[in-house]
Amino acid sequence: MNELELKYGCNPNQKPSKIFMRDGGDLPLRVLNGKPGYINFMDALNSWQLVRELKEATGLPAAASFKHVSPAGAAVGLPLSETDRKIYFVEDEGELSPIACAYIRARGADRLCSYGDWAALSDVCDADVANYLKLEVSDGIIAPGYTDEALEILKTKKKGNYNVVQIDPNYVCAEQEYKDVFGITFEQGHNFFRIDEDLLANVVTENKNIPESAKIDLIVSLITLKYTQSNSVCYVKDGQAIGVGAGQQSRIHCTRLAGGKADTWYLRQHPKVLGLPFIEGIGRPSRDNAIDVYISDECDDVLRDGAWQQLFTEQPAPLTPEEKKAWIATQSGVSVGSDAFFPFGDNVERARKSGVAYIAEPGGSIRDDNVIETANKYGIAMAFTGMRLFHH
Repeated sequence: MNELELKYGCNPNQKPSKIFMRDGGDLPLRVLNGKPGYINFMDALNSWQLVRELKEATGLPAAASFKHVSPAGAAVGLPLSETDRKIYFVEDEGELSPIACAYIRARGADRLCSYGDWAALSDVCDADVANYLKLEVSDGIIAPGYTDEALEILKTKKKGNYNVVQIDPNYVCAEQEYKDVFGITFEQGHNFFRIDEDLLANVVTENKNIPESAKIDLIVSLITLKYTQSNSVCYVKDGQAIGVGAGQQSRIHCTRLAGGKADTWYLRQHPKVLGLPFIEGIGRPSRDNAIDVYISDECDDVLRDGAWQQLFTEQPAPLTPEEKKAWIATQSGVSVGSDAFFPFGDNVERARKSGVAYIAEPGGSIRDDNVIETANKYGIAMAFTGMRLFHH
């Protein structure tokens, strides 16, 4: 099949719409269920590239959770801790497959933003992934294959309309790519740049020690950034993105946005949050929304009389600003990547507040000396990669 007609483009008024192969060949994908749309396929193809590269770079199963052509989260398939199981709602599940752990952790980076996501897997989708997705709000999934059991489970989602796409794992795209904007065609070479451990060799700070676990985290960060709308910054811990700041015009705003998401991820592990007395049967989206508001400065929206009774069996005590600040200060060992150079040391200052100990960025600012000096002040190890990773 060379082309696939779509209902419409980005918006309902943008018709006709289709995906097709310019060279006349067959599409490297099959729709196994549902009817994916234009944005679904944009998410599917970007997210597949991300997870494929993560698997190639780390040797670990990888997954991503995409929304609006940027990852809300990405992760490799490391085991879930007991705390992970609590905050990702798999506390009562038994042993989970590595690819399921990867997706659960990818979605867990920012569960609020992953609502209605597109899921991507580097490996065959199994029943563990399908059973987890069955209880989540998601638009679709792309993977190189599906077990029979997984496919049957996924076909029950969204009244049988859940989008399931299978991609040919051996497909390699053309070297040149094209995009039309306002009737004008742009051409560029596809970004085949390989991200691996060698990219972290130029450590420019006094602290030269980047352990293997941090190298994996920095690779996760950089590959995530390669498929995130620029400007972008990504915080990673234990093989999992915990904060992605995408599409900002200012580098420091990327760093703040991603850092705020990383702080929220960590605050979900605070004892007060883990102990919230939710009423029985409350859905995961409602629980996620309630936790997000409880952690925020607008916590009264879920704690005031008339509101808390809809969510909790008893009125929780607020998580005070002092408690939040003290908890975030215990975060450590976080890695951060940036798709372009940090122009000022203020980015390092902000990253440090979210427990960042390792940084990878291209370098090349006229103020690199200030950025390095700031990293040295906090004992942060920083590598200059020499490679910008803009994505638009």
